[in-house]
Amino acid sequence: MLNVFSFLISGVVLGLTAGISPGPLLTLVISETLRHNTMAGVKVAFAPLITDGPIILISIFILTKVSNLNGVLGVISLLGAIFLGYLAYESLTIKGVNFNFDKSKEQSLKKGIITNALNPSPYLFYFSVGGPIMLKALDSSFFAVLFFISSFLILLVSSKIILAVIVSKSKSFLKSKVYIYTIKFLGLILFIFSMIFLKDAFKFFSLL
Repeated sequence: MLNVFSFLISGVVLGLTAGISPGPLLTLVISETLRHNTMAGVKVAFAPLITDGPIILISIFILTKVSNLNGVLGVISLLGAIFLGYLAYESLTIKGVNFNFDKSKEQSLKKGIITNALNPSPYLFYFSVGGPIMLKALDSSFFAVLFFISSFLILLVSSKIILAVIVSKSKSFLKSKVYIYTIKFLGLILFIFSMIFLKDAFKFFSLL
């Protein structure tokens, strides 16, 4: 049970980090909120629930096919470590967020789906980070996989919704110390995750 709980915590941390870190989808959440209203931002926040399902299934399918190839898994783990390290660096060096936009017709959910579907970050995450974690979870139990995916998506979406509500009341929050230090703290946790993936890569390459 403790092992299953660890996957739940991993999903919470990674989902929260992805949810509040600056990126194309968060930019759209905030800009739609300020262009139109809070509900427009909420619609964008729900986009991953529509777009991520197929990516998750494809990543698990491909990774299960190469699960006996340590060299391939080593490369994937190394890419995951680099990707998480890059996200950690971006989080640790953040100074604030600026959004520049003009008025447009409200098609928030459609925009969110298109933005997330064309954004390379979800694909990189699931193939190099989320997929390997789900493979480990499968070795534990089906519930471990369910807990990881559900906690990740719930925190990913809910954190963006909360930010939309906050920003609708105070745009200056995006430059506040609370927001910046929260992202920096999560950046440290991402760095720890990147070291874990690097260790896994060394194991797959038989260097440890």
